[in-house]
Amino acid sequence: MSRAVVFDEFGGPDVMHIVEEPVVEPSEGEVRVRIEAFAVNPLDQMMRSGTSPAPVALPHARLGVEGTGVVDALGPGTTGLQIGDPVILAAVPGAGSYADHITLPAGQVILRPAGLAVTEAAAIWVAYSTAYGALVEKARMRPGDHVLITAASGGVGRAATQIARQIGAVPIALTRHTEKKDDLLAAGAAAVIATDRMDVVETVRHCTGGTGADIALDLVMGPGQQHLLQALRPGGRLIAAGFLDPRPTPFPRSAPLTVFGYRSFEHTLDTAVVKRMAAFLNAGVRLGALRPAVDKVFTFDAVVEAHSRLEKGLHAGKIVVTV
Repeated sequence: MSRAVVFDEFGGPDVMHIVEEPVVEPSEGEVRVRIEAFAVNPLDQMMRSGTSPAPVALPHARLGVEGTGVVDALGPGTTGLQIGDPVILAAVPGAGSYADHITLPAGQVILRPAGLAVTEAAAIWVAYSTAYGALVEKARMRPGDHVLITAASGGVGRAATQIARQIGAVPIALTRHTEKKDDLLAAGAAAVIATDRMDVVETVRHCTGGTGADIALDLVMGPGQQHLLQALRPGGRLIAAGFLDPRPTPFPRSAPLTVFGYRSFEHTLDTAVVKRMAAFLNAGVRLGALRPAVDKVFTFDAVVEAHSRLEKGLHAGKIVVTV
């Protein structure tokens, strides 16, 4: 038998409970992973509370798109993996990683980069694949590009900062709070704009020698997006990849700019892109350029407390649950 976290109704963290289920044998082309740890993501919270944009089927709904573990069974015809290989789940919607075991297609896992602790490996894929997909695959970020990163102190924002530096771009971090400036500079930002005291457009012009930014990664949305558009140079690119501000986002005014919409999972279901992401991640970890921030680690039995911490906004980095 295998334990799994499920919920039968929408609501707060208390709707989650642990059940025992039969261990699923992998079919052709599948792999079964014994989960060692998983991360708690805002999408999990949205699914559990009933605010997810995608439908969630009740009862017995499962959670978890991110995790790491060890291969413990291979289905017929599965190649490229061996029993005992440490792997990372490649952020598949509805995967159900809040469990002892998970069975999924072999193409939806990657080998775990050497040098990552289990808790770090559990926390790396969603943030880094999102940032990489938006900046590299979608916006074609290049060395020397000035890149505005909103919500820079969050998981995706920190990943975007590190990825920009690895590429050779110039990350400019945006935050609402002046007190986070030193932390963001230490995390790799070339400059920090605290929007509670600084004018975004004016400061970006100063940081870029008057030309404006090449790329803006908007993880917030809402009315503030207008400032990002004004801070871009002619021909610049804005990637709308977030939802943190619930207020309506005004339609971009006509300008010589390119605006992309980006969904976190649009590239993680493309095996060719996943291979590129995995290669980039391996190189970054090996060089010490990519490293996720882990906030607090909970045990499997304390998954309700882990969700409570996420809801209270007390975390600085990813919340991880060990299995």
